[in-house]
Amino acid sequence: MPNIPRFHLAMPVDDLSAAREFYGETLGLEQGRSSDTWIDWNLHGHQFVTHLAPRTERVSNPVDGHDVPVPHFGLVLTVDEFQALAAKLTGAGTKFVIEPYVRFKGEPGEQWTMFLLDPAGNALEFKAFADDAQVFAV
Repeated sequence: MPNIPRFHLAMPVDDLSAAREFYGETLGLEQGRSSDTWIDWNLHGHQFVTHLAPRTERVSNPVDGHDVPVPHFGLVLTVDEFQALAAKLTGAGTKFVIEPYVRFKGEPGEQWTMFLLDPAGNALEFKAFADDAQVFAV
């Protein structure tokens, strides 16, 4: 992986215990510092923070016949990491917003993708490209 800057992202949650279970247990993220109102998480080297705060209205955009939730965030994984996470989430009984599937099959930018919600309703997308060099292919 190229040396790229790490991002910091803070997201609202309405239940820190549920966030701790989902991000720590279900996704297996390492927990960092925390307080009564927030928790730091190591999201593959990026600083992700869940803050106790009210949710905002969710909207979606049509993509490939799916209603893609906006806003959303996630990671670009390797295909093996994507498949392992999809299996882990399926095994945990995760209800997907969009089940894991392949977009642009046989075309530039071919990618696996899946969408799910955390317990607070924040939308996450995880994806993997058949060829990582084609992340920005047109």
